[in-house]
Amino acid sequence: MRTIIIGGVAAGMSTATRLRRLDEARQITVSERGTHVSFANCGLPYHVGGVIPERSSLLLQSPESLASRFALDVCVRHEVVSIDPTARTVTVRDLTTGAERIEAYDELVLATGATASPGPSAEHVPTHTLRSVEDVDRILAVLEQAGPEPRVVVVGAGFVGLEAVENLRARGAQVTLVSRGRQVLSPLDPEMAAPVLRTLRRAGVDVRLGATVTGAEPGRVHLSDGRSIDTVLVVEASGVRPDRSLADAAGIAVGPTGGIAVDGRHRTSQPHVWAVGDGVEKLDQLDGAPTLVTMAGLANRHGRAAADDIAGTEPEDAVPALGTAILGLLGTTLALVGWSERRLVAAGRPHRVVHTHPASHAAYYPGAESMAMKLLVDPATDRILGAQIVGGEGVDKRIDVIAVAMAAGLTATALSQLELAYAPQYGSAKDPVNMLGYVAENTATGATRTVQWHELAAARDDGVVLVDVRSPAEHAAGAIPGSVNLPLDELRLRLGELPDGPVVVHCQVGQRGHTAARLLTQLGYDVRNLDGGYATWTAGTAAA
Repeated sequence: MRTIIIGGVAAGMSTATRLRRLDEARQITVSERGTHVSFANCGLPYHVGGVIPERSSLLLQSPESLASRFALDVCVRHEVVSIDPTARTVTVRDLTTGAERIEAYDELVLATGATASPGPSAEHVPTHTLRSVEDVDRILAVLEQAGPEPRVVVVGAGFVGLEAVENLRARGAQVTLVSRGRQVLSPLDPEMAAPVLRTLRRAGVDVRLGATVTGAEPGRVHLSDGRSIDTVLVVEASGVRPDRSLADAAGIAVGPTGGIAVDGRHRTSQPHVWAVGDGVEKLDQLDGAPTLVTMAGLANRHGRAAADDIAGTEPEDAVPALGTAILGLLGTTLALVGWSERRLVAAGRPHRVVHTHPASHAAYYPGAESMAMKLLVDPATDRILGAQIVGGEGVDKRIDVIAVAMAAGLTATALSQLELAYAPQYGSAKDPVNMLGYVAENTATGATRTVQWHELAAARDDGVVLVDVRSPAEHAAGAIPGSVNLPLDELRLRLGELPDGPVVVHCQVGQRGHTAARLLTQLGYDVRNLDGGYATWTAGTAAA
């Protein structure tokens, strides 16, 4: 039996090595059009920044090492240019010699991945993506010739674009970040993206939102906002799309997202053909609909599962994807899982929102860092629909706990019951994840009624009075215009100063506001708490 795998890196090599461990007698051939078949593509930006100093560290396996350990026939610089699913053959072109040959297969695996979206019109300036070892080599060559503090333009404010910005700054480059969107990192909701934008600007990054590159001349690019930017290099990171050219030509079905359609075992519409990796549709965990998720973890997992199916081990169907992701950026960490509020609103899906601003560990222990957390909950079932966290230390730990909770089907209020490891230098007796659960429980039971930052203006237009229960010093340092300052500790003594009618209370992050809301509710007032307090309102209105 012969299996041909088109494409290496995560999905292709995971398929090949797993298949070999299951079947020693099988002939396994990998055709990779690039120069390297197995490299750490997620580490590429960090070699640009010098965090990973040795280029060789990125090269995980070579054709020789794969042949020695796994008896794989790996052909780099060999591109499969067509598939004949009826004859069960592929046409392979040697990119070094130009020669073509036809090879037969019993099973075929497409691991062609994703390709960069069309880049900017910058033909007079070196323009490179950041998707291969060769890309990194070309970028470094330009930077080394440019001298100290070169000016660089990065197009795209997604994960790869932001990683490029951080590492270019580490090399001393002056960076302009250009994004057609109105915020950085579009999967985040606006109030969660605002701290990321502040981080970029504090680091000296020139951020141009709502703009695109429209043209270039030697050493300069032109933007749609009418400005021109001096630059020695453009890094194109505005997005990717599934590389499905081979699938289209072979009559393999493509799904509604534009990715290759597969079943639960990664089989395509053509017999004896599987597909895995970034070019393939996944199923979304929340609604079961097709989605695109370009994550290395999923690529490796699905490559392994396809190999199991080819070898006849009858694997279970693929688990739907949550889209868990994390990014470190200039000392700030941001992470997300599941759906955003923006996506829920667009889908017309009911949801409840919880914002908190806890410390990474016990506040009395030195080094505690604050984080902003957002939890999205189904109001009817208490199901967790998504979460976003922005902060410093401890963000990774909390997003992983929430992702596991979602995968296990735990409800939002169940987060309050999780028994998590505690010592002052690692967490709090009430861990930030527990606190999300407590707040979710309060809102679910009606113990606290809340209003969101983006709902406050409409509530005030309807006659609601806003009461700031922080201290006078906090109020003087920064306040929501028109709010009345009645500190929590004085509230019982100053009830006569409260107006008749509905009230919204707020503090800095929501906790004192909750206490004030409980007090006033028990005294008969119509009161709601501003979810996430002044901190969330400030971030949201800044983003808007």
